[in-house]
Amino acid sequence: MKTHISVKNLSVWFGEHKVLNNISIDIPDKKITVIIGPSGCGKTTLLKSFNRLLELQDNVRVSGKVLLDGENIYDASCDIARLRKKMGLLFQRPQVLPMSIYENIAYGLRIHGIKDKKKIDFVVEHYLKEASLWSEVKARLHSPAWKLSIGQQQRLCLARGMAVEPEIILGDEPTSALDPVSAERIEQRFLELKQKYSIVLVTHILRQARRLADYVIFLYFGSLVEHGPAEDLFNNPKDPRTKAYIEGRFFKEHSP
Repeated sequence: MKTHISVKNLSVWFGEHKVLNNISIDIPDKKITVIIGPSGCGKTTLLKSFNRLLELQDNVRVSGKVLLDGENIYDASCDIARLRKKMGLLFQRPQVLPMSIYENIAYGLRIHGIKDKKKIDFVVEHYLKEASLWSEVKARLHSPAWKLSIGQQQRLCLARGMAVEPEIILGDEPTSALDPVSAERIEQRFLELKQKYSIVLVTHILRQARRLADYVIFLYFGSLVEHGPAEDLFNNPKDPRTKAYIEGRFFKEHSP
């Protein structure tokens, strides 16, 4: 599989606490990669290392490399704004902007230099359709985004992220706050969108990982235990910790 993100010897500390321990992994292009593991094992930290959101937290130290299309994003010369434009990010709870549905998408376009109203109108409609939201909101585009249901808000955030034409979609448990119907809609969009984007998701729901994943990364107490094609990892795990986790058993040995 073609590699889109390549992680080389990545370690992360929060203060004196080492959260990720010497991670090396390749993230495939135009596939859904799912990061699994117990709570507190470093899943979200690994995800946020891909767009340097870790730097928004205090007392964080990073060593190693994260290569995006061959460029180390942790080089001092990296343009962080350009990097983050390449990656759409969905959080556990949708982060809509305090403005209208329309402006939630148009705002980002204007920041990136698009001023033509006809083009903005076209892009807003296009990506609301891409997020399977257009038919539900086309009659109220200028209503406040916060009036949407939580599931609709998450699809709006997905549309907003895609509108600036990223290469990668990151999701930190993006369906955990949603009802089953809304979660299914988001999952279906991911399955369709992987034809255009590399998608990396954190989930604590193994059933969801089985439904969505092409590739799986299993983290355990900050270390990379096992990774590989989803069918292989779920059906024939090589490490006993992986086997115990996917079978719902607690692995007593707390060190990798």
